[in-house]
Amino acid sequence: MAEEKKHYMTAEGKEKLEHELDQLKTEKRKEVVERIKIARSFGDLSENSEYDAAKDEQAFVESRIQQLEQMIRNAEIIEDDETTDVVKIGKSVTFKELPDGDEETYMIVGSAESDPFEGKISNDSPMAKSLIGLSVGEEVNVATPGGDIRVKIVEVK
Repeated sequence: MAEEKKHYMTAEGKEKLEHELDQLKTEKRKEVVERIKIARSFGDLSENSEYDAAKDEQAFVESRIQQLEQMIRNAEIIEDDETTDVVKIGKSVTFKELPDGDEETYMIVGSAESDPFEGKISNDSPMAKSLIGLSVGEEVNVATPGGDIRVKIVEVK
């Protein structure tokens, strides 16, 4: 059997996934089953859009439950260490686009926690892959969907 992918995350991120899983199993599943029951009572299932929608939602919920269980089972918690000069998962990195771009700060997290709008980028993203292992003051070219950019690491914490 192939080894399953590790999902890097903070303890807080794992807690959020566990909470979502609990909500899906205890509340959402029951809601969907009730919707299916109600939709069945409408009669002919071949032309029953409420029934179809409820079954689609049930499939989505069950799929998400399996996904969350797999992610939690293969979670690798990012430990906070005291070294702050090297970019790694769990660290915030501030960089400046060269030659005269603005500074941007992102926390590098596992894919399960990534949310660029909240300043969290996945360790699998092109930016994070380019920055991981580098130190303050180093420069690197980053291949992005919009083209290559050059950045300089300003701070790691």
